[in-house]
Amino acid sequence: MPSSASLIFMVIFCLESLAAMLQNGFVITVLGREWVRCQALSAGDMIVTSLAVSRFCLHGMGILNNFLASFKFCYHIGYLNIFWNFLNSLSVWLTSWLAVFYCVKISSFSHPVFFWLKWRISRFMPRLLVGSLIICGLSSIFFAIEQAVDLEMINSQNPHGNCTAAPAVLTFSRHYFLCHVGFMWLIPFLLFLVSIFLLMFSLCRHMGQMRNGRRGPGDPSIQAHSMALKSLAFFFIFYNAYFLSLIISAMKITTIQSHWHWVREVLTYASIYLHSLILVLSSSKLRKALKTKFSDLCAASS
Repeated sequence: MPSSASLIFMVIFCLESLAAMLQNGFVITVLGREWVRCQALSAGDMIVTSLAVSRFCLHGMGILNNFLASFKFCYHIGYLNIFWNFLNSLSVWLTSWLAVFYCVKISSFSHPVFFWLKWRISRFMPRLLVGSLIICGLSSIFFAIEQAVDLEMINSQNPHGNCTAAPAVLTFSRHYFLCHVGFMWLIPFLLFLVSIFLLMFSLCRHMGQMRNGRRGPGDPSIQAHSMALKSLAFFFIFYNAYFLSLIISAMKITTIQSHWHWVREVLTYASIYLHSLILVLSSSKLRKALKTKFSDLCAASS
């Protein structure tokens, strides 16, 4: 039976995950209707929609995985971790492409490379999204093979379960998992870092121009930079929180029965939820749809 502290954090985890699924479902519905109506989506909306779908599934998988593990259903097999790994890797790649898209579209650099990218980033983005999907799929296949090999090695050592090689196999599995995920996330994270640093540099240059009197305080480029940086800053918090969570999980510092496990899950998934919320509030299209929805609810209740 879980402790009272664990039960409290389990309830908080469920509520925030359900709220996040509702939020991402709203994004999918709004942008999905626009896609059906116009038969097309802009590159930015395409990334946001893909990210909302991946995070909707990620929160659902988080609920399923945690509660099956709590009640020891299928926990020793670890097949759900394959889908968990796929969704997390995909979410990181999609958010990195969103950062790259923001950087190319909003930054005001005069270098020819940026001019070339500004004209072609929208055309390249569908291919980049499909490529990320393929990379994450292949990564999950390799991870599934590694999981199956580890399980087979442990089960084939001794039919009575007294396997002396099992700890070594599990240790190798954890190190392999860390290296594998670290490699999978290193490239998108570097893309993210380069994008956010370029955006910060561009914003500082714009603010310098504003101080010299060449830009007004209501400059839309400044506002666009600020909104993009807020969104990217929240993802930066999410990435660090999740990477720390990944290390703790792989090192088995906390168990599923410990309330610290649920504290970690609450903080990690709260970071994802807050980043998605910033994406909704930073989009005029989603913000307008949200206001319309609230107005309809208020009118219906009155």
